[in-house]
Amino acid sequence: MKSQGLLSLAVRNLFFTILQPGMVAGLIPYYIARDSFRNYPGHALRFHHYTGMLLFLTGLLILFNCIIRFAVEGRGTLSPADPTRRLVTTGLYRFSRNPMYAGVIMILIGESVFAQSVDLWVYTAILFLAFNLFIIFREEPRLRNDFGKGYDNYCRNVRRWI
Repeated sequence: MKSQGLLSLAVRNLFFTILQPGMVAGLIPYYIARDSFRNYPGHALRFHHYTGMLLFLTGLLILFNCIIRFAVEGRGTLSPADPTRRLVTTGLYRFSRNPMYAGVIMILIGESVFAQSVDLWVYTAILFLAFNLFIIFREEPRLRNDFGKGYDNYCRNVRRWI
């Protein structure tokens, strides 16, 4: 891939990362639980704060690993509007067909644990349901159409979640 193509892919990935998981796992949760995030005692962190941060960072690492894998191996982005051109089945995708979604959910669980926000837990549950419905009714049919028997074989060998 030429350097101009790589730059374009990097810019598109940055844009969609800010737009999609940035909003879903960053801005919206902040507005839902902003009082909890603003008022936590920074000098007196408790066990749930550390647990939440660990879950958040793990989810973030999973998300970034998947975004990079989509760009390098799949030659696309995380966005359905600019999908990968190759089926990605390596790395975390050997264990789950949707590790990126799992990473976003883990980020949200970490935020929910950290903030101890019931509203944020409800948002996370609703978002998981929405992800699942989107995957089943939109994303999997598109992948099956785009990648055919290769995707069917992948589905037989790798679970949807974990």
